[in-house]
Amino acid sequence: MIKKLQHTNLEIAREMRAVFQVSYAVEAQLLNAVNFPPLQRPLKNYVESNTTFFGYYKNQELAGVVEISHQKTATHINSLVVAPKFFRQGVAKQLMEFVLTNFDSEIFTVETGLQNKPASKLYQKFNFKEVRQWDTDHGVRKIRFKLSR
Repeated sequence: MIKKLQHTNLEIAREMRAVFQVSYAVEAQLLNAVNFPPLQRPLKNYVESNTTFFGYYKNQELAGVVEISHQKTATHINSLVVAPKFFRQGVAKQLMEFVLTNFDSEIFTVETGLQNKPASKLYQKFNFKEVRQWDTDHGVRKIRFKLSR
């Protein structure tokens, strides 16, 4: 089940942050990142965020979270994370389908680390196309994908 998360609620923000932390720890390993800024995101940042969060629950446990910024014609997927114990169970796919179905945007964008092959494959399955690559100041090569409708 996917539902909107009330991230201003401290308990829900803690639950979300826990999923982000375990997921980003795996991504940091995939990217060979020593200093990985997403792992340093404080709880306060989730609570005070202007983005929208949706959670995928499996057996009443938060299995994955998608964070989006939505404007009239464009939706940016800021983050899409899945707790490792729920990897390869279709959680990310269902979150992507949810976003693409529920937001009537002309353009969708998302970014990930270039070496995060599972994420890139997911976005490409949904017909996202690579539009840019660049190096970050923390040593990670990133890739940006775009889907135009």
